[in-house]
Amino acid sequence: MNIAQWLDRTAATRGDTPALLLGADTVATYAQFADQAARLAGGLHAQGIQPGDRVGIFAKNCPDYLIAMFGIWWAGAVAVPVNAKLHPKEAEFILTNAGAKLSFTSEGMQAPNATPLGSITAEPIPVTDRAPSDLAWLFYTSGTTGKPKGVQITHGMIAATSTCYPIDVDPVSPDDASLYAAPMSHGAGIYAPIHVRCGARHISPISGGFDPAEVLTLSKTHGPISMFMAPTMVRRLLDTAKSQGETGQGIKTIVYGGGPMYRADIEEAVALMGPKFVQIYGQGECPMAITALSREEVADRTRPHWGERLLSVGRAQSLVEVKVDAPPGEIGEIMVKGAPVMPGYWQNPEATEKTLKDGWLMTGDVGHLDEDGYLTLQDRSKDVIISGGSNIYPREVEEALLTHPTVHEVSVVGRPSAEWGEDVVAFIVCTDLDEAALDEHCLDQIARFKRPKAYIAVPELPKNNYGKVLKTELRKRL
Repeated sequence: MNIAQWLDRTAATRGDTPALLLGADTVATYAQFADQAARLAGGLHAQGIQPGDRVGIFAKNCPDYLIAMFGIWWAGAVAVPVNAKLHPKEAEFILTNAGAKLSFTSEGMQAPNATPLGSITAEPIPVTDRAPSDLAWLFYTSGTTGKPKGVQITHGMIAATSTCYPIDVDPVSPDDASLYAAPMSHGAGIYAPIHVRCGARHISPISGGFDPAEVLTLSKTHGPISMFMAPTMVRRLLDTAKSQGETGQGIKTIVYGGGPMYRADIEEAVALMGPKFVQIYGQGECPMAITALSREEVADRTRPHWGERLLSVGRAQSLVEVKVDAPPGEIGEIMVKGAPVMPGYWQNPEATEKTLKDGWLMTGDVGHLDEDGYLTLQDRSKDVIISGGSNIYPREVEEALLTHPTVHEVSVVGRPSAEWGEDVVAFIVCTDLDEAALDEHCLDQIARFKRPKAYIAVPELPKNNYGKVLKTELRKRL
């Protein structure tokens, strides 16, 4: 099934309802949205684009982005969305590796075979037939180490992820709106199809990205609003809301994931805005669909073991199996199997063979499952620090440091040591670096051997375009 059929069906039953908004203004109903996607598909066919051909999108968030994405699918082609914050040379690598025959761009963006968004149109065509196993999306990993790899995301995978969303994450109604503050090239875009199928509104900020003040204003006037955010975005939203005396009026749901959300931050978020937060854990290789921690579990402070639950990423979503490559309760690599898991990497059989084992996705993340099925992440396997023969998980040290009142952000990495193998080093964004106070604070919460051997104050942590801290860059600084 072609996922573009969801747009066609919604247009048939809710054609007059608002679909695409730019800021506060409606720019297309569902009937108009579907018609423009069908005309774009006709234009692609007229230019020789065939089913299975790759078409890039290197653009900022905007209504035309969704028209392009669904138009590409409508034509039976494969969308290759590229984060708008990438350098043109990085975008060129992705689009060249994907073999994109054409690339849609917004103003000021440079890409091979570039075509401005909204410039291709023709007579509308019917939705092109596609099988669930046919490619819909080539998602390129963030490339924190080496060149990014193209994850093959099929129509069936998008349908599976979309099915999990209302069951495990957040029910969707036609009264809802999805706000695209995070890049459509990433998790926010993966959530677009289920909101299309349910007839919700799709709001693109005028800024084309994440502006916390703009998010708060749009939410007040166009709620109930749901959106995906990386933890660093949640932190910025909280800081802005507090400075403006806001409490998130009109926000229905913030789904957070893509990196560690520290306990101190999520407790503060719930205290300020209430039960609006749902955590998900996923990867491009199983997009947004590995585990979920419900809003009730994130917000409820009366449940037994609520603190431990809050540190977890929840339980397996409905269409996957999750296990840890270790005895029950012990730490090991996290493995996933199910309908949302990729068939492999684009033209990279060696990486595929390393990552898929007997139908299981080897995530490269390490963690443990408790007796109730709650998964707690520790770190990426490559980030584990081995000091004196003992494994030290950076997140545990980071969690401890973040409860100190002077620490705003922290990232912990290993430094080569002739004596211990590796030393623990903490890079800290803080108001005042007092090493003795931080040492004492750590010793109150974690074992002595896990305490950092060095603290390095930095004005900010290096991050990629998805908001993930670049620990490889921190290691280079050492």
